Amino acid sequence: MQIGSRRCVCNPQSGDGDHASYLPRLMGARGFAVYETEYAEHAVELGREAGQAGASEVAVCGGDGTVNEVLRGLHDADHLDDVTLSVIPTGTANLLARMIGVEGVETGVEIADTGQTRTVDVGFAGGEPFLVSCIAGLPADASVATSSELKARFGPLAFLVTGTQEALEFDGLEIDIEATNAEGSVEWHGEALCLLVGNARRFVGRGGQGDMEDGLLDVAIVEQMPPGNLVAEAVTHRLLGDDSDHVTHLRASDLTVRSQGEAIAFSRDGELATHEELSLSVERRLLDVRVGDGYDPDPA
Repeated sequence: MQIGSRRCVCNPQSGDGDHASYLPRLMGARGFAVYETEYAEHAVELGREAGQAGASEVAVCGGDGTVNEVLRGLHDADHLDDVTLSVIPTGTANLLARMIGVEGVETGVEIADTGQTRTVDVGFAGGEPFLVSCIAGLPADASVATSSELKARFGPLAFLVTGTQEALEFDGLEIDIEATNAEGSVEWHGEALCLLVGNARRFVGRGGQGDMEDGLLDVAIVEQMPPGNLVAEAVTHRLLGDDSDHVTHLRASDLTVRSQGEAIAFSRDGELATHEELSLSVERRLLDVRVGDGYDPDPA
């Protein structure tokens, strides 16, 4: 093994920060050179440096935001298809870790060292990569503040419980959507409460892990509706059901979202940005990722 071929990017501030005292020792014993983030966006730089150095494996110790920053750095270095990524979850939500079957720091360390490898899809929004999801509308801000307890109880609807007041006051998004799926081109025009685009995550039905190896994004367009109906549907878990009258669901290889009003706030793996027009796509089986036993390569 070449020196420096295994790197670990560690955010010592993620979660409660307890891992900072022992994680470097655990990873160093497994041949990983550990680099700690020191300021905002530092993980992007460390990911870029790892790619430029030709690192064969990069482990990320942190939350979904830290993982996304490292992913962006590796993409900048044109190294996504030449590296194996692993995740050691120490953030608040750790959505990606849960979707790939990684639970806890010690388990994450073991998987980073010897775990099974799968080659998964990578989503792109405006040219920037994401692994979990890109969402717009009401949940873009609420999803950042939603607690893990609520996410465990309500799944994809947790953001509506957190943002009930915002839901009552939200004016909706006037958007045009053009998407490509197996049947050809699909268009949607109207007023939406939110747009949910998942790669690792599925939003409709019971939610949970999406198919990360099929070259398709899981898209749910939730229509704007009267506030009373919205809250009632959310609390009774009907809103994102497979038979909901208020949700358009499709699987798409790419889509373009255009605002007919103000710029739209999008949350790409927790990173917020606004766009008047945004193109999303997916590259099939681009990135090698170490996964746990709970990962399903072909989820129902």
